[in-house]
Amino acid sequence: QVQFVESGGGLVQPGGSLRLSCAASGSIFSPYFMGWYRQAPGKQRELVAGITNGGNTNYADSVKGRFAISRDNNKNTFYLQMNSLKPEDTALYYCRVNLPGVGWSSWGQGTQVTVSS
Repeated sequence: QVQFVESGGGLVQPGGSLRLSCAASGSIFSPYFMGWYRQAPGKQRELVAGITNGGNTNYADSVKGRFAISRDNNKNTFYLQMNSLKPEDTALYYCRVNLPGVGWSSWGQGTQVTVSS
């Protein structure tokens, strides 16, 4: 199984920024899809940002213009840059990847993002 590890979360004040990383050991990959998800207590897990192998991106309406997904092509790593953070962004953030010949990566433990003054 393939599992990516999330990191970079923390406590930040409203209006602040965080950069989340999603990484796995192994060779360089070219995934079909890379996505960031989040889940708050009592709420469903939702897709926050995704990018396809063709470079198409999409974002949840709530984060458009504030979040950006990107990939380091030399590493098994991709990122979520989060700017202008709001308390509503508070959640456990997960990454998930679909890889050729492998399929979906397993859900990891996530990284906690807390936005509070």
